[in-house]
Amino acid sequence: MFNPVEYLKLLRPKHWAKNLFLFIPLFFVGDIFNTQKLLVVFGGFICFSLLASSIYIINDYRDMEADRAHPTKSKRPLASGKVSKNAALIIFALLVMGGFGFAYFIDQKFTFILSLYFFLNLAYSFGLKNISILDIFIVSVGFVLRVKAGGVLSKVAVSEWLMLMVFLLALFMAIAKRRDDIVLKMASGKDMRVASKGYNMDFLNTSLALVSAVIIVTYLMYTMDQHTMARFKTYRLYYTSIFVIAGLMRYLQIAYVENNTGSPTSILYKDRFIQINILLWVLSFYVIIYLPTNKSFFE
Repeated sequence: MFNPVEYLKLLRPKHWAKNLFLFIPLFFVGDIFNTQKLLVVFGGFICFSLLASSIYIINDYRDMEADRAHPTKSKRPLASGKVSKNAALIIFALLVMGGFGFAYFIDQKFTFILSLYFFLNLAYSFGLKNISILDIFIVSVGFVLRVKAGGVLSKVAVSEWLMLMVFLLALFMAIAKRRDDIVLKMASGKDMRVASKGYNMDFLNTSLALVSAVIIVTYLMYTMDQHTMARFKTYRLYYTSIFVIAGLMRYLQIAYVENNTGSPTSILYKDRFIQINILLWVLSFYVIIYLPTNKSFFE
């Protein structure tokens, strides 16, 4: 029986939130209210969302058996049998054609970056995800490509510091998710993914602490960099670091204390502390970048 809800779940629209990273260059350059550029980047958002959904379908198709042993993934449309294999493959083909077709009419350089993202993630689904450490690096590079694509679409030169921070943040969340797999393994006695065999709790705890420290240092260096201060015409960007530190500490609290990191996207939708913290971080940048005054807002 056809159930549209299950087909919608197959696309994982919740995870489209990751593609909001395309808007980061536009926001940081102080041009987020430029309607023309905003529409172009939104078109890129649609392309990434279509291809991301196609990758999720292939990933679920290949992992059906393993997902059935997972407490949460067993409820996915393919693993539960609520969507047939043939239907999933047809939808996959339509998403790929739609995503690349639309991208081609937007910008050819953007199409190239989108192709890198697609084939890298396709390779991930077909085996690279089983190689420990490489798996989390591929996930992290995917976020960097999103930011780079956003810069291409909005005609903004993306700072090396910004690219590095995005990579480190994505790496941090990927490590936290692998840690959650180890927690589930300790409870069930089963590996949630092949790559989990290359991880243990001590290694992941150390990696989380290491990467979170590097993120904070990198962010502070970015906000106090001479080129950054010259671009934004203020030295006060470092004020926003309080929200970065608070957000990382909350994520570590979820990982270490609550043992419930799971999907970063789910945390974004559910955790009020992180939601409010991100909102305050965005507002603080908005005040600094978008409210020009002859005299400093803070003086």
